[in-house]
Amino acid sequence: MAARGAAASVLAAAVLWGTIGTAQELGAPDAAPPTVAALRSLAGGALLVVVVVAARRWHQLVAVLRHTPGPFAVAAVAITTFQLGYFAGIRLGGVAIGTLVAIGSSPAFAGSFAWALGRPPGVRWVVGTAATVAGAAALLLGGGAAGTTPLGLVASLLAGASFATYALASKRLLERGMAGIPVMAAVFTTSGLVLLPAVVVADATWIATPPGAAAVAWMAVAGTAAAYTLFARGLDGVDAPTATTLSLAEPLTAALLAVTVLGERLVGWSAVGAGLLTVGLVVVAVLPGTPGRPARSRPG
Repeated sequence: MAARGAAASVLAAAVLWGTIGTAQELGAPDAAPPTVAALRSLAGGALLVVVVVAARRWHQLVAVLRHTPGPFAVAAVAITTFQLGYFAGIRLGGVAIGTLVAIGSSPAFAGSFAWALGRPPGVRWVVGTAATVAGAAALLLGGGAAGTTPLGLVASLLAGASFATYALASKRLLERGMAGIPVMAAVFTTSGLVLLPAVVVADATWIATPPGAAAVAWMAVAGTAAAYTLFARGLDGVDAPTATTLSLAEPLTAALLAVTVLGERLVGWSAVGAGLLTVGLVVVAVLPGTPGRPARSRPG
């Protein structure tokens, strides 16, 4: 896959992810974050398993579990931790700021992890990431941090580190020849099963309401199955640090939805922050050059 096509796939995934926080607040404003994360993972993972089985590719699902247990386990644990921190950060700090801190911190974590593994991301990534992180910080200064709590910031930072870990582990799975959709199916189904006790012990009656059911359906279909399939396709052509930087389209989307749909306020520096985010994304996604090392096989 060409680098620009891969970048476009990651950007599309990030836009879909950016709708998750708004969907949660509209459909399940009082639901416990672990319950929302569990239902999203279970429903999204089950949908991906159906796609794999319908395509008669169940053997690729088995291959993920049998031949790459280490990276698979890291990816499953990381995405589970990410969702817990992400939904908790949104609940404690608001959709705009929770998403900004979680996804805005992930490129720095991913770049540091890649550097430690001997795979430095490169100058263009540094320039683009600096612009996007500065944009996220400007958005944070735009008046949306008033309701943020220290615990919310910690949860969001944990989510950022976990998402970076997930991206690196998923990249490793693709480099080892695993197909993208089976990888996502295995990872999210496992995550959902790990989080299943949260559904059993918490109040999940909201799922029976039309807004609650619609929220879970959207998070499963658009925010998980479609978005992470696009993300896996994108990882076939860009490295993990680049992918996490491109994922900063998520907080931009979340901030716009938080303002226009939920009535949250981002003022003052918000326009500057949005502009810097856009510039950084263009630097990473559009300028010539193929970031990172391509995977050895394409996900399906």
